[in-house]
Amino acid sequence: MTTENNLYIELIKKCILGYIYKDPALASFAKSNGPSFSSSAFDTEVRGSGLDWPSQAHSMIGLKRMENIQSCVESVLENSIGGDMVETGVWRGGACIFMRALLKANNIQDKAVWVCDSFEGLPPANKEKYPLDDGFEFSKFNDQLAISLEEVKDNFEKYGLLDDQVKFLKGWFSETLPTAPIEKISILRLDGDMYESTMDALVNLYSKLSVGGYCIIDDWSILTCAKAVKDFRAEHNIEDNIISIDKSSAYWKKS
Repeated sequence: MTTENNLYIELIKKCILGYIYKDPALASFAKSNGPSFSSSAFDTEVRGSGLDWPSQAHSMIGLKRMENIQSCVESVLENSIGGDMVETGVWRGGACIFMRALLKANNIQDKAVWVCDSFEGLPPANKEKYPLDDGFEFSKFNDQLAISLEEVKDNFEKYGLLDDQVKFLKGWFSETLPTAPIEKISILRLDGDMYESTMDALVNLYSKLSVGGYCIIDDWSILTCAKAVKDFRAEHNIEDNIISIDKSSAYWKKS
């Protein structure tokens, strides 16, 4: 990229994460096993590690995970890896906005960014089919997690990045992903927290991930998500090395 494009990407990154205006956090994961819902001042280190829920910023994944997205996207572009970019579980849309910005900065017009979410938060645990999700009722946080499709589209529009290279897939993953019109994937980013949501994404989308593409697991530190990933990898004999991004997330390159 040119110097101008690099400056653009750095500015987009800082805006998406709230570094520009240092917005306070709605909740923090920095000092407890679960979210502590009390407003706290902006903390560069905590935000960088994705250990808070921003009040205004468009992503909660933090700087390290955002830089991982950039590294993976740049790798697939440099190596001409075919396929679109997909995120399952998008919150306010920041990670997908960043992927679209990277495509724009590199003048890539033959890849789409798929924004997959219920836009209603997380589903209640299906305790009979996925007993591991019992006790992890993420849906109780839906007041904070349920961001509407209209709001996410508006966030894309704020950056001038809402166009026909952005595709929205609305609904529960168990209902939308089996028939999703996604042909090939170069970046597959999973952020569904639960065993069910993680497994739905892997079962329905991983076979579409190109060799040389990347599978990114945002919730690697969450027991339910990690168990789904390990079960899927074992069932499909996937031995690609899992690389840590930060304390919460990991990824691997498909071989």
